Amino acid sequence: MERKRSRSMHYPVVMRGKDTETGDFLSPSRSQQRREALEVLELARQLSALTPQQVARLPVPEGLISHIDDTRRITSHGAHKRQLQYLAKQMRREDDDTLHAIRDALDSSGEPARLEAAMLHRAEAWRERLIADGDAALTELLTDFPHADRQHLRQLARNAHEEKLRNKPPHAFRELFRELRELLAGSGEDGESDAPILDESAS
Repeated sequence: MERKRSRSMHYPVVMRGKDTETGDFLSPSRSQQRREALEVLELARQLSALTPQQVARLPVPEGLISHIDDTRRITSHGAHKRQLQYLAKQMRREDDDTLHAIRDALDSSGEPARLEAAMLHRAEAWRERLIADGDAALTELLTDFPHADRQHLRQLARNAHEEKLRNKPPHAFRELFRELRELLAGSGEDGESDAPILDESAS
């Protein structure tokens, strides 16, 4: 009867190599790999917040364009987050020079910072309108963002209103801002709006 093969034949142990002189690991540490992954995820988030015209001005490989477009179009919070992770995964397949070139182009234009600031102001303005005007503001918001979760936004706005009246911790107030920020980021808008710009802190 044939004897069973040892487990080690099926599951070889893989170890990271070391420099024989210094004893340092040759491959990246887990913490370094995590930092790099988060940096790519942040870059993916910045790209998905741009309009197609803005992306076209950057040195983005053709194969990533459709993934960026998909991420921009998806507004549902959970689905947008999953698509953003998928976009980052596709970007990690690109070489370092490509990712550096994209970052350099973004930094030189200053576009992400401008878009982020405009998006934060829009989210603040919509939050105040939803809390103050209720369903009237929500109906207007849904005209621009028909895929937004009406019930969830209405409940957050009502809870935020109650928090203000009762001087309670602003949990719903902050969550409403996060939801609106995600909604605006997923739309890929450049932040221009007739909504009033507020100076209140996002937090």
